[in-house]
Amino acid sequence: MGLMSEALTQILIPLAAFIGIGFALLQWFLVSKVRVSSGSKLESEYNDKLIEEDEQEEGIDSDDVVAKCADIQKAISEGATSFLFTEYKYLGIFMVVFGAIIFLFLGSVKSFSTESEPCTFNKEKICKPTLANAFFTTIAFFLGGLTSALSGFLGMKIATYANARTTLEARKSIGKAFIIAFRSGAVMGFLLAANGLLVLYISINLFKLYYGDDWEGLYESITGYGLGGSSMALFGRVGGGIYTKAADVGADLVGKVERNIPEDDPRNPAVIADNVGDNVGDIAGMGSDLFGSYAESSCAALFVASISSFGSSHDYSAMSYPLIISSMGIVVCLITTLFATDIFEIKNVTEIEPSLKRQLLISTVLMTVGIAFVSFFALPSEFTIFDFGSEKVVKNWHLFFCVSIGLWAGLVIGYTTEYYTSSAYSHVQEVADSCKTGAATNVIFGLALGYKSVIIPIFAIAASIYVSFSLAAMYGIAVAALGMLSTIATGLAIDAYGPISDNAGGIAEMAGMSHSIRERTDALDAAGNTTAAIGKGFAIGSAALVSLALFGAYVSRAGIKTVDVLSPKVFIGLLVGAMLPYWFSAMTMKSVGSAALKMVEEVRRQFNSIPGLMEGTAKPDYATCVKISTDASLKEMIPPGALVMLTPLIAGTFFGVETLAGVLAGSLVSGVQVAISASNTGGAWDNAKKYIEAGATEHARSLGPKGSDAHKAAVIGDTVGDPLKDTSGPSLNILIKLMAVESLVFAPFFATHGGLLFKLL
Repeated sequence: MGLMSEALTQILIPLAAFIGIGFALLQWFLVSKVRVSSGSKLESEYNDKLIEEDEQEEGIDSDDVVAKCADIQKAISEGATSFLFTEYKYLGIFMVVFGAIIFLFLGSVKSFSTESEPCTFNKEKICKPTLANAFFTTIAFFLGGLTSALSGFLGMKIATYANARTTLEARKSIGKAFIIAFRSGAVMGFLLAANGLLVLYISINLFKLYYGDDWEGLYESITGYGLGGSSMALFGRVGGGIYTKAADVGADLVGKVERNIPEDDPRNPAVIADNVGDNVGDIAGMGSDLFGSYAESSCAALFVASISSFGSSHDYSAMSYPLIISSMGIVVCLITTLFATDIFEIKNVTEIEPSLKRQLLISTVLMTVGIAFVSFFALPSEFTIFDFGSEKVVKNWHLFFCVSIGLWAGLVIGYTTEYYTSSAYSHVQEVADSCKTGAATNVIFGLALGYKSVIIPIFAIAASIYVSFSLAAMYGIAVAALGMLSTIATGLAIDAYGPISDNAGGIAEMAGMSHSIRERTDALDAAGNTTAAIGKGFAIGSAALVSLALFGAYVSRAGIKTVDVLSPKVFIGLLVGAMLPYWFSAMTMKSVGSAALKMVEEVRRQFNSIPGLMEGTAKPDYATCVKISTDASLKEMIPPGALVMLTPLIAGTFFGVETLAGVLAGSLVSGVQVAISASNTGGAWDNAKKYIEAGATEHARSLGPKGSDAHKAAVIGDTVGDPLKDTSGPSLNILIKLMAVESLVFAPFFATHGGLLFKLL
């Protein structure tokens, strides 16, 4: 036994979750102190003293600006809320249908019998009937889906709450604006980490009331939680991604390239849709996505542990090791956040990016210490782990290394991504430089950069897989993935910071604030672009580890001893699996393209038919553009979603467990490459454009100003990169994980009834 008693574990896990939620609410309260309604005379006089002089000289009426900000914020918030509600309505129907499929498939394994039967892995023991597993897996699936939707929704709410507040704080100083944007990101990060942990903890304890000593069945049915979380994330990511990019591409092409008006200009009809898109795609989508990774890595680790000595000896503290690591992560991230908001103050623009990068480093170093504590106290000094039919003897310090290498690999991936996508380094500057000779060279350099940026992350993932597998078999890989996600609260805070400051810049432009304010919000936004790329890197890296862990769990559950690449059944699976990310990317990119086409036509129509729109005397019709984006994304998210959800079912049912193993391996291997290169290419093009626009260095000024040929070439690159970095790239990591977790959930069915075609032959 470890040194931690069961009672202590039962107290500490929910305690950490409540601390996380409490901290999030505290940050929310601090953000809400910034007023967004024009207040009393006294208050506005006091505010005027705080606002720097330059704005007073330009004679912008402060109350008027505040009122405008409030209106724009309201429009963005309403657009985002109505979109999410419509999306969740469709997804509710999907959840019910798919829940029924899970129940029918898993129930049919032993033809819906209610008899208890010998356990799958431990034949001497008697386990609960398969029908119970079918029922509880379905319940877990609903819980996962609900939590995932809630994570996305809460994130969107806080982001639309904070965007105008960030803009208003930017009038005082850059440091104040940064803190508001960062705090709001933290609200989302902590709510998500704490909710995910809490719901999982409560589900396990509730399921235990029925399962009692049958831990194998209990943790097998918990895998439904991961499936629910990820299937919601898939549709959220794809739907949100199509929404945001249709608006963005439409607004950019007509506004910036054809009409030569600045980004986020209020005359542009697509501008509200664009800002709504940032919230539903980058915030709600990202929230659901990382929650899905988190839920799945916990499920994979718990499942493998339940068929190892932790499960058979009923060591509750050791069994809950994945949950205790996440609890530790919440506490560590809480300390880390204080460094950004309270310990170091930001005085000027150049300190923003280092401060955000420091967050990653601090949380990683502190977490390493935290993992050592947890591994020593929660685990017995020696135990065995299930390793494809045999048992592997593992010591507690082995697991410390597994989790830590996952954690540090995450940091390496984050920093590499930053190196390839930030305009502070030579790669992006090279891409910007290639704009001199037009859009074609820009595209060539950008693609090359994306392909090159795959090298280091792949080696980092490979190293962590080798080390963790050698030390603790499949369980090692599952906890390595958890290690990478243990600092999820901080990762999400710096990630959600990006879209919030992007929106803040949009609001400043639309409310007609002075140039100096716009410069500040641009600086916040450029740093946010890089942190968003870091967040995507994390999501993809963790997805690779998670899906490998799930793959191991699936192989164990389906009773496959080895996956033989030379057998034709497996090899055809590999080929088809490796093709899937391309098919999926093709679908999502075409969806963005066709939706953007409709948007471009609508924006052109308004510019041509509304008199006085260019002069700024008439108002554009924002609502039609919002409606185009909403309809397009809801219609277009179904085919890519169906591809991912149906592939494992078809492969497993008709071709059997071995072919499906091949499909999973193939999609993992090719999906990671495509996802990393797509995200980084898009991020680099975006920052190359920002680099030229900002004109901060001699080199950048030689390429600019806005409207120059080089700048136009950069805008084209950025527009090509939009669907890559915000729709295909980030959705691919969900494809990899989702197919693996779905195969794990349906493994009992495939093992009994799968491979119909080969049985007929």
